Amino acid sequence: KLGAVPFHMWIPDVYQGSPTAATVFLATAPKLAGFALVMRLLVGGLEDMHDAWRDMLIVVSVLSIVLGNLAAIAQTNLKRMLAYSTISHMGFFLLGILSGTDIGYSAAMLYVLVYTVMTLGAFGVVIMMSRAGFEADELADYKGLNTKSPWYAFVMLLLMFSMAGIPPTIGFMAKLGVVQAVINADLVWVAAVAVVFAAVGAFYYLRVIWYMYFEEPVSDAQPHGPVDMRLVLGVNAIAVVAVMFWIGDLTE
Repeated sequence: KLGAVPFHMWIPDVYQGSPTAATVFLATAPKLAGFALVMRLLVGGLEDMHDAWRDMLIVVSVLSIVLGNLAAIAQTNLKRMLAYSTISHMGFFLLGILSGTDIGYSAAMLYVLVYTVMTLGAFGVVIMMSRAGFEADELADYKGLNTKSPWYAFVMLLLMFSMAGIPPTIGFMAKLGVVQAVINADLVWVAAVAVVFAAVGAFYYLRVIWYMYFEEPVSDAQPHGPVDMRLVLGVNAIAVVAVMFWIGDLTE
């Protein structure tokens, strides 16, 4: 359900092949459920065996971060890119679990919640950009978006910054929390790998921003959608910055 390596290959195909509304559900709800299951199984049931399952999670999380970020670079389909991004995010989420500390568990919970908000927003933009007979799931579809709709471009910019873990977004604090947890657990090399590949992953997020702001539009079609959905999408995007002020309350 989490889609972490080596149980990840269903994610890119399912995300790309499903209608975007279905992809939104698959990309969010199972991850929240996965967090609950992991906590119940590993922390609630097998916490005394932490030394045994920690080593397995180290392998799974490191491979997920490495493979997810490297594979996402090669994608031209936005939904498929976000699918590989999900794999890397699940690797980061597992960093908090494998630390075996209350601080790490809190950081993991925050990470999966932040991931859900970011993913809802990103796929929300895809839905708003889509229209009858056209699903805006190719990166090229976002070229020149700032020219046609500065607001949607700004929303996507905030979401991409947050997914990349760039301050002052909530995604930065989420990544910082799980990395600090593994450092406190004396797994500095794992933290180093995570930081390096987080920087690598920033490339494909920034590529989306480049397309929106520095490329010419490929069509004159305007994004559309009901006012209430536009409002929700705006609140979702602004939350990745505004929630920073309550980060302490969220992790306690």
